[in-house]
Amino acid sequence: MNKIIVIGSPGSGKSTFSKKLSSILNIPLYHLDLIWHKEDKTNISKEEFDNILNNILKKDQYIIDGNYNRTLEVRIKETDVIFLLDLPVQECLNNAFNRVGIKRDDMPWMEDELDEEFKNFILEFPKSSLPKIYELLDKYHDNKKIIIFKSREEIENYLRSLEC
Repeated sequence: MNKIIVIGSPGSGKSTFSKKLSSILNIPLYHLDLIWHKEDKTNISKEEFDNILNNILKKDQYIIDGNYNRTLEVRIKETDVIFLLDLPVQECLNNAFNRVGIKRDDMPWMEDELDEEFKNFILEFPKSSLPKIYELLDKYHDNKKIIIFKSREEIENYLRSLEC
């Protein structure tokens, strides 16, 4: 396990899982949200984002946390292991609400509210994003290790198994 991506709905726990995994495996962690978003809540250009991402993908080891569907297939092609956190939508929504007002190290600013557009993105994620994710996982399953978690308990059990 040297080249890893962690994907799933916002609020599924990708960043938390990625941080713990990075600590256990001692592999550098890259949060796509930190790359894409600027502190002033604007974004870098797609070209700049792609250049940074391509430089990360050339490294011998990485954990990349984030969806960014536009670049998902590129990341899948370059990775060894894919973790999908496919948790219930209500749990993801609750987690997103619970992190409002909390400073996070995977975002360049603190969210002061869960805006309606982001809330709707989470609610629609199972219909709008998951089918494409599963299609890509199916396309590349022969030469990738794919681990899908459906609950927090599965995530915690997996992390505990690595610590042994």
